[in-house]
Amino acid sequence: MSFNTFGQMFRFTTFGESHGPAIGCVVDGCPPRIPLTAADIQHHLDKRRPGQSRFTTQRQEPDAVKIMSGVFRDEATGQDVTTGTPILLLIENVDQRSKDYSDIKDKYRPGHAGYVYDAKYGVHDYRGGGRASARETASRVAAGAVARRIVPGLSVRAALVQMGPHKIDRSRFDWNEVDNNPFFCPDPVQAEFYATYLDSVRKEGSSVGAVIEVVAEGVPAGIGAPVYGKLDADLAAALMSINAVKAVEIGDGFATAAMRGEENADEMRIGNDNKPVFLSNHAGGILGGIATGQPVVARFAVKPTSSILTPRQTVDRYGRDTEILTKGRHDPCVGIRAVPVAEAMVACVIADHYLRHRGQVGEGRAWPFPMPGA
Repeated sequence: MSFNTFGQMFRFTTFGESHGPAIGCVVDGCPPRIPLTAADIQHHLDKRRPGQSRFTTQRQEPDAVKIMSGVFRDEATGQDVTTGTPILLLIENVDQRSKDYSDIKDKYRPGHAGYVYDAKYGVHDYRGGGRASARETASRVAAGAVARRIVPGLSVRAALVQMGPHKIDRSRFDWNEVDNNPFFCPDPVQAEFYATYLDSVRKEGSSVGAVIEVVAEGVPAGIGAPVYGKLDADLAAALMSINAVKAVEIGDGFATAAMRGEENADEMRIGNDNKPVFLSNHAGGILGGIATGQPVVARFAVKPTSSILTPRQTVDRYGRDTEILTKGRHDPCVGIRAVPVAEAMVACVIADHYLRHRGQVGEGRAWPFPMPGA
């Protein structure tokens, strides 16, 4: 009943708190003989690491991952490979400032999970929010780095496509620009605007939300399952489980409500390789809960960070009215660092469904299907 584990065939359990000695995860269900080193994981953790620009929390955490179990040197290749047993990944916390929270330890931050943790458990780690902190997501990124190595040819990329009310210009969308600015923004012009905009928000002691888009390519057609094992349902659950996420859409999502049937349906033709080609992708690469082989596309909305310097009305845990402002080091737009977390969660879902599919039907059916009587 603890609900700290995600996935079925590919599973991971995260542990640790924001201001505890360490965080990490145990990955289970990873097939054996997959090459894996700490460097393979560290690359992704470095994208999420705090303190890399003035636009994120200034907490200085190296997020150096240690592989504590589940890998062994392959004598034939000299590489470290997975053994098929649980993989323990450990990340030490080195820059906690618990005193930053001493003034608000009994007060509930509006928009934060402190009150509901108290209502549920009767105890809440107020230092950075404990398990409710975005610090927990580093463990997900580590698990996602393992998941990426399971599905052959899989590519998962994410980008920030809206900050506050300001959207990118889709005509300037360039994946190559994502790593060229601190916002993971694919529009270089809008990225420059975001710098000025977020500076003003930060100086005002406030915060803003964001919209993140995730695209997974190389997703095998056929993974996913009907009814209660839908790939899109599990993707939605995975993305909604990320801190501060309040909405998820697959493909064209809410925009499909304004479309007519002939506009929304993704028409099909036979391509030069004699395989089906979709002429559009309104469905986001998933039909009936099963992958079509097209890019899987999802978007989600991240609410503004609840830890702000602007005084707000609240109550304390003893039933008294009070006011609160949150000092310390916080993200003025937590959506920025949600980008690598989104990639990780999508990778974990796809790896899980890939293994489920392989376990149920093997490698699937070859296209084209035989004609009746052939």
